[in-house]
Amino acid sequence: MSNDLASGIATRGALARMTGKDIFARAYAYTLTDDARAMGMYPFFRPLDLNDGPEAVIEGRRVVMFGSNNYLGLTTHPKVREAAIQAVKDYGPSMTGSRLVNGSHRLHHVFEEKLAHFMKKEAALVTTTGYQVNLATISGLLQNKKSVAMIDKQCHASIYDGVRLAQAAGAQMVRFHHNNAADLDRRLEALQPDEGALVCTDGVFSTEGELADLKGMVAATKKHGARIFVDDAHGLGVLGEKGRGTADFLGVHDEVDLIGGTFSKSLASVGGWLVGDRKAIEYIKHNAASFMFAASCPPPQVAAAMAAFEIMQEEPWRMEKVRENARYMRDELRKMGFETGPTETAIVPIYVRQDLTTVAMWKALLEEHNVYVNPFIPPGVPPKSALLRTSYTATHEKSHLDRGLEAFRAVGKQFGIIS
Repeated sequence: MSNDLASGIATRGALARMTGKDIFARAYAYTLTDDARAMGMYPFFRPLDLNDGPEAVIEGRRVVMFGSNNYLGLTTHPKVREAAIQAVKDYGPSMTGSRLVNGSHRLHHVFEEKLAHFMKKEAALVTTTGYQVNLATISGLLQNKKSVAMIDKQCHASIYDGVRLAQAAGAQMVRFHHNNAADLDRRLEALQPDEGALVCTDGVFSTEGELADLKGMVAATKKHGARIFVDDAHGLGVLGEKGRGTADFLGVHDEVDLIGGTFSKSLASVGGWLVGDRKAIEYIKHNAASFMFAASCPPPQVAAAMAAFEIMQEEPWRMEKVRENARYMRDELRKMGFETGPTETAIVPIYVRQDLTTVAMWKALLEEHNVYVNPFIPPGVPPKSALLRTSYTATHEKSHLDRGLEAFRAVGKQFGIIS
């Protein structure tokens, strides 16, 4: 069984290279997911019946949830839910149009003012998703062959997709070694005098929980007259003064040109945000097709995010608690002998390194211990970097954490990852 699945994983690259007249040929030849389902080893798209925050219900079973980005535990907060409900009653479920023409609501503008003030930037933009922030920012600013997207090799997929849109207009992509400011400096130095660069990086790398070396990246960026954009989806509400994020935490907030993120983590909703210089924001608003021609973020989603944003500032204990919980789990997992990498955030990876073992451990944790985590295998992570991604929230109680530790110890020993 395992050999069949391993063979399927090994053929992914070959399938991707298949060509032929029928563009569905690769799809019909693709059997990996069907094989994995038949073996009970398919970990993705599992429908949740309910997600209470620290716990969830899946297929009728209550599980401890260590696979959510609900960092501040606000998806179930009464004020957040009531804000969304009231917005549905007052404004309906959609604006049925783009922000550019008929889809801008007063709530969008109010929240943009609040975000800009909080983030200490001139202007802000509310978008439909966090993914859209990266598409619009990068493709909106880089629109000719003299513009260069200079990106960390392990950036989020949405940054890569933003770069691909920019490349369609002639822009270049240059990748620098992961979290390596010296390599960034060398590659910026190699640019032609008439080429301009936008350095793009995650603030918190979303799979590993690793912090970007923003001090080094900012220094290299400024040295060469480039600009820097930070996707801080996993930093807002978790790091920095009042939850302002990674750049604030690392002391370079004022030097980062653009910071973006999502409502779907700490802000308990769906949507995206971008802050920076007013002229840069204005240009993106009027030149990024992925923003201009997309339906706007619905008022209930904005209202929910705005309520969460206010609670984040009113209840600082949530930021302190999520940090405390993550620190406790990080320290205890390391004591057991697990490899967790250099994470300092609410994301704590457990490196397994072997693809099949990672999926098997995920299965054992869920089915034998009622503990929900996220397995990551290539191509979602680099080769030999397969891991179980765990993440923690302000509403996890110590009983949840200790129950998880017991499960991790048992499964880690079962599969020979720890002794």
